[in-house]
Amino acid sequence: MAARCCGCSVRCCCWLLVLTLVALAVTATVVFVRYRNGGQVFPLPGVPDAKYAEALAVALQFFQVQKSGKLVNNEIPWRGDSALDDGEEAKLDLSKGMYDAGDHMKFGFTLAFTGTMLSWSVLEYGDAMRAAKQHDAAMDALGWIMDFLINAHPSDDVLYIQVGDPKADHKCWERPETMSEKRPLTKITTKSPGSDVVAETAAAMAAASLVYKPINGTYSSSLLDHAQRLFAFADKYRGAYTRTFPELSAYYNSTTYQDELLWAASWLYHATGNHSYLSYATGKNGKEYADLGNPRYFSWDDKRPGTEVLLSRVSFFAADGSDVGQDEGLGSYKDTADAVMCILLPESDTAAFRTDGGLLYVAEWNSLQHPVASAFLAAVYSDYMSTSGKTELTCSGKSFTASDLRKFAKSQADYVLGDNPMKLSYLVGYGDTYPQRVHHRGASIPADVDTGCDGQEWLKTSKPNPNVATGALVGGPFKNDSFIDDRENVRQNEATTYNSALIVGLLSGLVSYSSVAQSLS
Repeated sequence: MAARCCGCSVRCCCWLLVLTLVALAVTATVVFVRYRNGGQVFPLPGVPDAKYAEALAVALQFFQVQKSGKLVNNEIPWRGDSALDDGEEAKLDLSKGMYDAGDHMKFGFTLAFTGTMLSWSVLEYGDAMRAAKQHDAAMDALGWIMDFLINAHPSDDVLYIQVGDPKADHKCWERPETMSEKRPLTKITTKSPGSDVVAETAAAMAAASLVYKPINGTYSSSLLDHAQRLFAFADKYRGAYTRTFPELSAYYNSTTYQDELLWAASWLYHATGNHSYLSYATGKNGKEYADLGNPRYFSWDDKRPGTEVLLSRVSFFAADGSDVGQDEGLGSYKDTADAVMCILLPESDTAAFRTDGGLLYVAEWNSLQHPVASAFLAAVYSDYMSTSGKTELTCSGKSFTASDLRKFAKSQADYVLGDNPMKLSYLVGYGDTYPQRVHHRGASIPADVDTGCDGQEWLKTSKPNPNVATGALVGGPFKNDSFIDDRENVRQNEATTYNSALIVGLLSGLVSYSSVAQSLS
């Protein structure tokens, strides 16, 4: 009996020793992660953060809500097939793609930007998406967009950039499944240029070609071929599409086309390795169009901050002494990207305005676009810094680290998800409290009702939407952090498909803490 107790004591002591060692190892790991990241605890590599993983799953569902065409494996019970004849007048199948917002327009400019941002997110954070079991959902959305863009480019110098008449569309309040109005096509040609929308489409297809390269070489090659031909078209026949079609400036007015040319060239460099594309961006065109040295905010209209970060990737991972590493133009992009990061950091002397609740605030209409886009860039830049080992950022003499950028990115994501004065999640379907009256035709009308064009009663009712537009990122709060949940409050309560691409990118970057690949190809 005594011997058995002795043996038991020995075994218990051994197990106690093992558990103590495990606890010490876990503590050491946490301390190391804290130390390495400036005291901030990030998820361990490959281990998804539950909050951001859940939010990512919610955000990706909005692409299913927005799909046009013959739906496959539809999981949105109140959605069905729609716009099956889009493109028919040109003998093209333009039935796929996605509706822009709460309307039923397909605007090629913002749809292409959605594709570019989805691709960038998958390229940088595909492993994090897989860990969160959301990679397939992202790829499904990306493929639906790319299929549309391929069909919209039937020949070298023709790109269809719009399906539907925005004036007629916006007069109607109806479900997409029952709409019967004519849906005219708008196209860019050599005689009606639109370098901005054509170059953005080239950027989207070049970025997507990188995504598909390891899994579908034929599709990847097709995308890259379209991208190269579109870039040549955009560059040769220059002009802004809203100058060619001034009536469209009331919707997505492009302030200039030069930023899209630089953006597309940068993506084509990553996709091809062809230095002529890099030279295009860093040489004469960069000096004339990039406005280097002046930090800006990233958006569907201004791609310069995105280009600066994307080309900084080349600088971060260039071999010491390489020709690319010595490129002065590339260095100027990197310096400007640093300046962009500086205006995002709240402790920087050049910090941009924040609301009292901590939201980066740039514009009243669709106020969440800029902070979410900026936070995505900050997360990416932080990971470039950490992976490359070039971990110090200097802003007016003050030093900041990768963890400072990641902290900013998290603060904006957390604001969106409910850590704000309204205690409201601006991501529909996430959390317990979120907008109930999103400005969205399909969500506001019961699935068994055919209103025809005149369904205004469903727009004007104060009742909550009968259908939840899961994953919609609404426009966002005012400057005083307030928000009015009214369906007719378009500036605050309308969701856009490109906003969803931005929040998907941000959440993917925060799902786990891991190194990014040193090359996108």
